[in-house]
Amino acid sequence: MTHAIRIHGHGGPEVLRWEEVEVGAPGPGQVLLRQRACGLNYIDVYQRDGLYPPGELPAVLGMEAAGVIEAVGEGVEHLAVGDRVAYPMTQGAYAQARLIAADRLVRLPETISERQAAAIMLKGLTAHYLLFRTYPVKPGDSILVYAAAGGVGSLLSQWAKHLGARVIGCVGSEEKAEIARANGCDHIILYRQEDIPAKVREFTDGEGVAVAYDAVGKATFMASLDSLRPFGVMVSYGNASGKVEPFSPAILAPKGSLYVTRPTLATHIATRALLEEGANRLFGAVTDGLLQIQINQTYPLAETAQAHRDLEARKTTGSTVLLP
Repeated sequence: MTHAIRIHGHGGPEVLRWEEVEVGAPGPGQVLLRQRACGLNYIDVYQRDGLYPPGELPAVLGMEAAGVIEAVGEGVEHLAVGDRVAYPMTQGAYAQARLIAADRLVRLPETISERQAAAIMLKGLTAHYLLFRTYPVKPGDSILVYAAAGGVGSLLSQWAKHLGARVIGCVGSEEKAEIARANGCDHIILYRQEDIPAKVREFTDGEGVAVAYDAVGKATFMASLDSLRPFGVMVSYGNASGKVEPFSPAILAPKGSLYVTRPTLATHIATRALLEEGANRLFGAVTDGLLQIQINQTYPLAETAQAHRDLEARKTTGSTVLLP
């Protein structure tokens, strides 16, 4: 027997329970993974509260982790017992051990620890697709990054700066503003007390940004649209303040023939080739020193409920890792 965090119903952090679970032998195409570190992400909150239902209950939550393979099932040839591996976007990560499809795993290079991998697989691959696929950032582009002191935002800002962008970071406090500046943000907007579009126009000589990477959702959607230059791209990739309300596409024309997209990491790692391409570029950026991984909080996996409380209260910065 082993332990995992499960929910039996939707609700607040109190529904997260530390329970004994049984993990069997790996079937064809599977491995048994002993997990060393698990990631914490806002998608976990959405699954817990029912915005993104996790499926049949009771359910083990969590979408990224890293660990060591203890057994392999029939047909698994590219991985072996003892391999250090990690994965994003495969539910069931809040566990000491689990079964998982081998084709969802990537082997870790020696330069990446299990804790680092748990901090960057979902967040780093999200930053990757945002910067290289959703809107390919070019030198000289001005971009707007929300939650610039958070897990995705910190990686997004650092990477964009290395690509030659002018990075405008949106944060909620002076403390987080200092973190965002250290991540490479050229300008800071304190969104609770400043007018976002007005500050963006000020920082861009009236032009607006090429792209707004908005993980906040409902509260900032219109501000993001109003911060774009003509033909700009609004990327809504999160709902921290709630789901974006329905809107008429007709509003995009007078605002500058704008584009709006709602991407998800699941699509960008749907094939083995996409997963490996993103992981290789991410691991390379970390190994080459382009990205500094900031694990600013750790919690025992058994105390995941407190980690959720702190995440939702905006008390966390950088990445948070749960330790089985």
